[in-house]
Amino acid sequence: MKAMILAAGLGSRMRPLTDHLPKPMLAVGGKPLIVWHLERLKQCGFSEVVINVAWKGDKLIEALGAGEQLGLSIQYSDEREEGALETAGGIIKALPLLGDEPFLVVNGDIWCDYDFQSVSPMKQGDLCHLVLVNNPPHHLEGDFQLSNDRIQSVGSEKLTFSGIGYYHPKMFEGLAYGKQPLLPIFRKAMDAGLVSGEKHERVWQDIGTPERLVALDQALMENAQAV
Repeated sequence: MKAMILAAGLGSRMRPLTDHLPKPMLAVGGKPLIVWHLERLKQCGFSEVVINVAWKGDKLIEALGAGEQLGLSIQYSDEREEGALETAGGIIKALPLLGDEPFLVVNGDIWCDYDFQSVSPMKQGDLCHLVLVNNPPHHLEGDFQLSNDRIQSVGSEKLTFSGIGYYHPKMFEGLAYGKQPLLPIFRKAMDAGLVSGEKHERVWQDIGTPERLVALDQALMENAQAV
């Protein structure tokens, strides 16, 4: 199974840190956020990764190259001419690189210790499998409800989407090329009962502000010193 890392966002909330770097290239614990993902993907059995790029994408491509130094094969879906296509738009453009089988997608601006599954956890007929987490302080309302391994868009006890999901290419069939969000596609699949899920109970952080980046960096450096 292939993996895709979403790295094309503008990183507006992280400025001025992202004035000259794409957000996934910001360092925590001595290395870029995206390198933490790539190393973990390698450890979990992945060998082929697709990364979409837009804002300052040349910096990311220059740093990672074809992935040889990490023991991976990296391909790039280049959105620099269009500007970032949003999540669904970025995946749709990358589909020719991802193939006909289910694939993993990971947001480039999170940090977690989730064990990526190199074999699809989706059941026969499902369109996607999402990883949910407890609601962080900045998103207490949550996103989706998980019940008996199935995910619905409605419910009173919602959890937060982690930015980690396994998708079947069929979920994007018939969708036009161009900028579009992922949420409406999720909701359509959920309404059809075709979305499974799980809850990740361990470490997960959304690195959406400079303050969260600094806090994570300090925690990782302290942990490294304690080892």
